[in-house]
Order: sequence, then structure tokens, then C-alpha cells
Amino acid sequence: MIIYIVGISCVGKTTIGKMLADKIGFTFFDLNEEIEKYYKKPIKRIQDESFVMDEFRDKASVVLDRLFSKSTDTNTVIAGTPAGLKFAYLRVYKKHKAKKDLFSIYIKDSPENILNRLTFYDMDSNPITVEMDPFREILYLKELKADYNYFKSSYQRADLEINIENIPLKDLPDLFIKELQKHKIVETANIQSEQSR
Repeated sequence: MIIYIVGISCVGKTTIGKMLADKIGFTFFDLNEEIEKYYKKPIKRIQDESFVMDEFRDKASVVLDRLFSKSTDTNTVIAGTPAGLKFAYLRVYKKHKAKKDLFSIYIKDSPENILNRLTFYDMDSNPITVEMDPFREILYLKELKADYNYFKSSYQRADLEINIENIPLKDLPDLFIKELQKHKIVETANIQSEQSR
């Protein structure tokens, strides 16, 4: 089984994905990390080498295809990208969805909450500190809202939407498991047997 997590930047796909995978005994992959390993260079450098963003997405979708393919015999959680159910990613998702247990989860949170979690990276994917002043907060909040509106229709394709607004981080894995069980995506017995391994 593959659980594929999508949502806008800094919503918590990687953090929550890792926590969920640990809790249910699945293998975790972060798509961005896998893209960097595959192309042997940082994401921003791959993007800069691409003539347009769609060219980068085409390259990135090759890696997503490989992740979905190699997850045939392994239960995995994959943290995707903001465009995870759009463009070339969607073509790859549909191809694999038809053949295997592949379920997508859209993580939703308010732009204001996400603003407090924004992380910034240099050209080589090293974290950097950006001082937030009121002007920058307004600017980034506007960008987050624009990103949400841009990707919103693609998130409606997800099998499941989970709103994490104002829920403590430590409670999120259990919330996700409860939602997965409620929608019969995973059974209680499956999770218990994975946890006991």
C-alpha cells in the first residue's frame, strides 16, 4: 500500500508523513529528497536548469514514477509536492492508481498557521534564516494564499482531506490513522500487525 501526501509548501507533508510512517510501520520517502538523490543535485539547481517549471515537473515525475513502482511490495508513505496531483505528477499518479493500492491525502491548514512554519533554503538545499518583519509576513501570506488558490482544484482529486488546523503535532499521527480507518483505507488489524514488526 502507498499513502501519498500532498499539500502546499510547509503544510507539514514531510514531518507528518515521517511520524505517520513510524507509527504504522511503513517506509517513508520524501519526494524532494529522492529527486535530489536521483539527479545528484539540489532542487533549486534542477529548477534553474529547466527552461520552464513544467520541464522540472517532468523530471521530478520520473522520480515519483520510480517511487510508486518500487513500492509494489513495500508499504510506504510518500510526501509529495504542492503540485502532487497536477501536471506530470497527476499522469504518474493515475497510471499507478489504476494498478495498486495507492491513496492520496491532502493536508489542509490555514495560511496563517503555515506562515509560522515557513522554512527557507539556499541554492544547495541548506536551510537559511530569513528575518520576518511585518512587510515580509504580508508578502509571504499573500504568496501562500495564491499558492493555495492555484492548487486548490487539484487537491479535490485526493482520496482524503485532513484539516490539521490548530491540532497539536503529537496528535496528528493518531488523527491520520483514525481517518484512514474510518474511510476503510487501512484496517485496524493491518496497522497493528505493522506496528508489531
